[in-house]
Amino acid sequence: MGPKLNPFEQAMYQRTDEVLHYLWDPIGVAGCPQARDEYYAYLPQVFGMLLEGKGEEEITLYLVRVEDERMGLSTTEATKANAAQVASFLVDWRETLASEHKGNE
Repeated sequence: MGPKLNPFEQAMYQRTDEVLHYLWDPIGVAGCPQARDEYYAYLPQVFGMLLEGKGEEEITLYLVRVEDERMGLSTTEATKANAAQVASFLVDWRETLASEHKGNE
């Protein structure tokens, strides 16, 4: 078992998981309960990037690279735009949760 997450990290991990599954969803499985774990392989990397303070651009590039290199999906302007929007949501969540949990670590 890994290190215990503080309340901010727990909330960030959950939000990251939800955003990847319901909003990023490059293979279109968000509506399928049996596929809830489909993006778990990418969750630790994205979560780590957020904890390290990485910005939208770096997260976007990672998501696009995953779609292209690991999933074999074609990169289009629409997929880049979706990845950028997802990265923006994630960074916004990080800032919101950091503000909410300030002083509670």
